[in-house]
Amino acid sequence: MVIADGILTPSMSVLSAVYGIKTKAGGLHDSYAVLITCLILVGLFALQHIGTHRVGFLFAPIILLWLLSISGVGIYNIIQWNPRVVSALSPYYVYKLFKLTGKDGWTSLGGIVLCITGAEAMFADLGHFSQLSIRIAFTAIIYPSLILAYMGEAAYLSKHKEDLQRSFYRAIPEVVFWPVFIIATLATVVASQAVISATFSIISQCWALKCFPRVKIIHTSNQMHGQIYIPEVNWMLMVFCLLVVIGFRDTDMIANAYGLTVVIVMFVTTCLMFLVIVMVWKRNILAAFIFVTVFGFVELLYLSSCLAKVAKGGWIPLIFSLIVLSVMYIWHYGTLQKQSFESHNRTSLDMLLSLGPNVGINRVRGIGLIYTNVLSGIPPMFSHFVTSFPAFHQVLIFVTFQFLTTPRVSANQRFIVSRIGPAEFRLYRCIVRFGYKDARKDSYAFETDLIETVRVFLQHESDDGDARDSVSEMPVNQHESDCLRDDVSMRAENGSGAGLTRCKRVRFCGVDNSKELEDLEDAREAGLAYMMGNTCVLARETSSFVKKFAINIVYGFLRRNCRSPSTALGVPHTSLIEVGMAYRV
Repeated sequence: MVIADGILTPSMSVLSAVYGIKTKAGGLHDSYAVLITCLILVGLFALQHIGTHRVGFLFAPIILLWLLSISGVGIYNIIQWNPRVVSALSPYYVYKLFKLTGKDGWTSLGGIVLCITGAEAMFADLGHFSQLSIRIAFTAIIYPSLILAYMGEAAYLSKHKEDLQRSFYRAIPEVVFWPVFIIATLATVVASQAVISATFSIISQCWALKCFPRVKIIHTSNQMHGQIYIPEVNWMLMVFCLLVVIGFRDTDMIANAYGLTVVIVMFVTTCLMFLVIVMVWKRNILAAFIFVTVFGFVELLYLSSCLAKVAKGGWIPLIFSLIVLSVMYIWHYGTLQKQSFESHNRTSLDMLLSLGPNVGINRVRGIGLIYTNVLSGIPPMFSHFVTSFPAFHQVLIFVTFQFLTTPRVSANQRFIVSRIGPAEFRLYRCIVRFGYKDARKDSYAFETDLIETVRVFLQHESDDGDARDSVSEMPVNQHESDCLRDDVSMRAENGSGAGLTRCKRVRFCGVDNSKELEDLEDAREAGLAYMMGNTCVLARETSSFVKKFAINIVYGFLRRNCRSPSTALGVPHTSLIEVGMAYRV
């Protein structure tokens, strides 16, 4: 629903602002208003790549000027048309409204909800401001300005009921109309920016939870983790916004969809707050129940009214959210099935250590980088390759990438190298860690740093003497292997730099490190190749039709059309070996 909000908020806000021109140019055709709206939306999305921090300094002045403008216009209208309207602050008139209007009053809540839209997007600003600053701004500036603006509009309508459809712009005094109109248009752009940023944030979190296909995430700020830009999502949002504006043109239908979206977001947030209060804040369950009851009851009133307008435009966010939810669920399910298959079908280290010249395995010159997500044992992709082509490079390095939530990882903590098995096998495992602001080096620089780290690792062992304790990875049982993998994942998520690998210590005596260093340099001169799996996840023949459709068609389509792992990691195409694998899940 937040993603749907990212489509409807720019469409609704910009189109409503542009329609204000018709109050001064009654002969203006709707097509011109739609054209102007589309141009503004294209410009808005085209500027997303520069990052919020580059234009963010304009947001506060624009919004502050906007709030002062509408509060000033509100005060003027209250004094000019109906000073008694200030009595509307009394809750008594809420009771009186429902008593006099009955069902019609309940129906009107679907329109009244538009007065509070925008509050649901305030969480997006937490990426830019502190909680205290938002509370002070809302209490001292935003709320009073909105109250004055709405009371002023009500005062104007009490004397000009015929202007109901365009009351906001009609209520603006002639002398300040165009300045206020320009400020209103700029304010809608800022409001749209906040929701677009929130959409990027939601997509980023879904991707991190393996609930969304791989996309390109660009962090536009060195300080704020939440300030990101996703090109694919940005242009898709723009296309959907244009389709909504061009397809409907009617702000009433878009408003119905917009109101339903906002109320559902707020109600779901309130329900989730029950879990936060009980499980995160460790407060009394009764306090959590009272919170959900009070706020949930009010939101359910608005939600029930908005549901009555599903046929009048409210179906738009419901259909869109259903499609997005289905895509997220299928991608998450397919990814988990793939990882489960690789985990249960990985080859033990005993099997690899037993391979040698006596069983027909040849070692060819060069270094092989095996990219894998498996943190212990041998990935099934490599086992499949060796079975089909009984040869691999004289030096093998199994590489696993971990992307942390810290901005940068220092150079001396980027690579964590360990040995797999005895030294004569020339097998190593390397965990490569990146912060979200670390620039991905080109392939040549990455190769140089990685091999240099392995060389330093071997040199350090050599300096310690011929007989020493060497951190080496040996076969472990299934339970210990799963614990190791979970331990590494948890530490990666928490940004911990210590203890990322927990390997058994085995004593190797009399290992000739000079020969090992010589072989590493010789392999480096011979060339380097990358190996990655190109997996095809398929449902079993005995699976249901629904599972076959989800896995074979939907998941397969998403996998083929999202960013490939080699592209995301910057692997040079000319040095890439892709091993095809078919997983039946």
